Amino acid sequence: MASINPHINFNGNAEEAFNLYKSVFGVEFAKFIRFKDLSSPEFPVAENEANKIMHIALPIGKSILMANDVPEIMGRTNENENRSKIAITAESKEEAIKLFNGLSAGGQIEMPLDENPEGSYFTMFRDKFGIEWMVKFDPKK
Repeated sequence: MASINPHINFNGNAEEAFNLYKSVFGVEFAKFIRFKDLSSPEFPVAENEANKIMHIALPIGKSILMANDVPEIMGRTNENENRSKIAITAESKEEAIKLFNGLSAGGQIEMPLDENPEGSYFTMFRDKFGIEWMVKFDPKK
């Protein structure tokens, strides 16, 4: 079966965001490439773009969360208009709480982590980088 691996565009702060995500999920980067790593006469990189992230990948469970910094020549990503959400299914209530606390710190909580009438837990929020997340845990599954 096909897998889904979300990819996020950032405005120059992909490394900062992914260092937070790495600390929350407790995993290491699978790939980390700066624009300067690909610089060549055929692909010159401006000095102000050299240290930005061309590609970063973080394995989370059986999926990979990927991102890059959008080069300034391509314009800015409107972080407040990103209505796509990254959905995470936690394996325990404790893991759901840890993910919620780590990822939502400094962000905006749309729906606090709480138990719903069916006995599962769910939350929606935007992290401090403007990325939207949903975290759920269902003890019956």
